[in-house]
Amino acid sequence: MIIDCHTHLNQYDEEPPRPIEARRDELLENMDRHGVDMALVLTSYKVNEYRPSTRQVVEVLREHDNLHCVAGISYLSYREKDLREIADFLSDGLVKGLKLYPGYEPFYPYDKRCQVLYDLALEFDVPVMIHTGDTYSPQAKVRYAHPLAIDDVAVDNPGLKLVLCHLGNPWIRDCMEVIYKNAHAYADVSGLALGHFQERFERYMVQQVHDMILYAGEPKYLLYGTDWPLCDMGSYLKFVRSFEFSAEHFERVLWRNAAELFKLDVAE
Repeated sequence: MIIDCHTHLNQYDEEPPRPIEARRDELLENMDRHGVDMALVLTSYKVNEYRPSTRQVVEVLREHDNLHCVAGISYLSYREKDLREIADFLSDGLVKGLKLYPGYEPFYPYDKRCQVLYDLALEFDVPVMIHTGDTYSPQAKVRYAHPLAIDDVAVDNPGLKLVLCHLGNPWIRDCMEVIYKNAHAYADVSGLALGHFQERFERYMVQQVHDMILYAGEPKYLLYGTDWPLCDMGSYLKFVRSFEFSAEHFERVLWRNAAELFKLDVAE
């Protein structure tokens, strides 16, 4: 089984916007082609014709048991009504987690304005995914996305499950420390390369993952994700399968950790 814990229905090119149903179908086609059984779809910190709202994504995924939504929230512009809507989705099991985008928006994850979001995640026992490391947009401010900022959140919210997206790349060693120190912190391997991995960079990143496991211990905390459509699913699976893990560790990274963390029903 394979669970991709980090995909989007956003459209990143400048072509005329395509219907959200077409983007969903493209995701399903890619999953089928590469043997991916289930995916989490993360919504954005902004909503426009290229980036659908959480409500739009929830509706378009509703009839697909192998697709689940993670609600992106804007630090700059969330309102009480937004939190009420997300709370309803969480209560109904239609949203499996929350996502914050420091760097893309200028805030640190330990900002007091975020606490209500962490309290919401704690109430429904869902993880909060947080962007860390490099950004797709050159207009983003990466100092806000340093993985060490997540340690404050973890310490102040000891029951909160946190996912450091993208291994904090290029600050992977700092991500290692946050994961090692905080038992309720996880990391996903998504978004490390745009499109396809180049062979030299792939070898480098494989070594970084091995170093993380040497430092932080067996990968109970590591999640498979791609950041599709920014990253190619086939290239990403090739990258992950070059980790030279044991069968048990591959099982954990490719699906079991995500299934347990996001409470996904994988029985079928």
